[in-house]
Amino acid sequence: MSNPRYVCCLKYGKKYSAQYVNNLYNMVKRNLTINYNFVCFTEDSTDIDPNIKTIPLPVNKHVQGWWYKPFFFNPELEVQGTLLFLDLDMIVFDNIDKLFTYKPGEFCIIRDFNRMRIHDYKKFNSSVFRLETGQHTHVYTDFIKDIKTNSKRWHGDQDWMKHKITSGYDFWPDEWIRSYKWEMRGNPRLVLDKTNGGRNFPNIGTPNIDPGNSIAVFHGDPNPHNCHDPWVKENWK
Repeated sequence: MSNPRYVCCLKYGKKYSAQYVNNLYNMVKRNLTINYNFVCFTEDSTDIDPNIKTIPLPVNKHVQGWWYKPFFFNPELEVQGTLLFLDLDMIVFDNIDKLFTYKPGEFCIIRDFNRMRIHDYKKFNSSVFRLETGQHTHVYTDFIKDIKTNSKRWHGDQDWMKHKITSGYDFWPDEWIRSYKWEMRGNPRLVLDKTNGGRNFPNIGTPNIDPGNSIAVFHGDPNPHNCHDPWVKENWK
């Protein structure tokens, strides 16, 4: 019997509302046809769809936001099986069965989006990664030995992962998961959006969707909820 499959997400603090969890749940439901369970790890389940299983985050004063991602490598995590982690700030718009069937049993992660600027770029982007329970457990065990020092020394969780995982990994095919602003919208110079105080595209536009592209990742500004592109409004729900 194959391992149970889980789609996992992380909501910590106030950066993303419950709507981000609910929309991700809906987008996955529309675009994943094989059996799976959807789980959100959070310290605040207020307004999260009751159909979504929530698991409380372990409380630690030195851990916030993305620094909870190493906890998914805990061999004693409450969910056991094949774990597909998805960040909240993305749009899943086409079938993602392949994220479970691609190179089964191997740890897979995004090749960081600076790949568009630097040839053969090898750093990680942890917006989408897949692992088997018990895989690369040192990412977790070494992290919790000195959380305070590790989280200060490394810029973010994905740099920590790349530091600890030097072999036994594969990158997803680049075309499957794209940066919305850099790769799908052509990397326009962002401008101040007076309606929300953040940065946004200077003009409404339509993304370029390559064959096989199933996920658009919104790193930095703008976030899906304040992006004015009609395509975003049609798909982020």
